[in-house]
Amino acid sequence: MALPAVPVAAVPADPQYLLTLADVFLLFFIMIGPIKSIGPFAAATAGLTPAELRHVAWKVFAISLVSVLLAGLVGANLLHKWHVQPAVLQFAGGLVFLLVALQMVMAQYHAPVVAPAGTAATPPAIGYLVFPVTLPAYGIAALIVLMAMSGGTERMLWILGLACGVLVLDLLVMWFVRPLLHWVGQLPLQILGAVLGILQVALALQLLLSAVRLMRGT
Repeated sequence: MALPAVPVAAVPADPQYLLTLADVFLLFFIMIGPIKSIGPFAAATAGLTPAELRHVAWKVFAISLVSVLLAGLVGANLLHKWHVQPAVLQFAGGLVFLLVALQMVMAQYHAPVVAPAGTAATPPAIGYLVFPVTLPAYGIAALIVLMAMSGGTERMLWILGLACGVLVLDLLVMWFVRPLLHWVGQLPLQILGAVLGILQVALALQLLLSAVRLMRGT
C-alpha cells in the first residue's frame, strides 16, 4: 500500500507545524501511553505468575502494534481520498485532544472501583487489554488525524514511529507493573496524569483556535 502524501503547498499555513514531534509524542504518551493503563492492567493480571504476566504483555503489545500500523495507514489514506480540508482535520484533531484531556482531568474526581474481598482471580481478556485499555478509540482517532495532517511521507513515518515507540513503553511498564506500583505507588502516577491532562488542554485549544482562523481565511 502506497503511503498517502499531500504536497506541502496544498496545505495552507502548514498546520502540521503547530505541533512539534515532541508535542506529538506527548499526545501519544497521554492517549496510548502507560499512565492511563497501568492500573487496569495490574488489576486484570493480579492473579497471574510473572511468566504468565510477561506472556500476556507480549500478546497485548503485538496486537496493539499491528492495530496501530493498520489503523494509521488505512485511516489516513481514507481521509485523503475523502478530500477532507486541512483546517477541518486540524479542528477535528483539536476537538479529540480536548475531550480526552478533559476526561483525564475529571477522572481524578471519580472514586476507584474496588473488587469485593474474596473475589476469585480470572484470566484477563486480551481483547479488553488491547481495546480500550492500551488503544482506546480516541487514541486511534488521534493517530489517524495526525497522520492525515502530516503533509508528507517523512513526517508521517515519524508520527507512526512515535506511536510505536509509546507502545514499547507500554510493554516495558506491563513487564514491570508490579515493582513499579510497589515502589512508586498510584498517587504520583495520578498527579502526573493530571499535569499531562492540563498540558493537553492547552495544546488542544491552540489547535482549535488556529483551525478556526484557517477556516475564516485570516
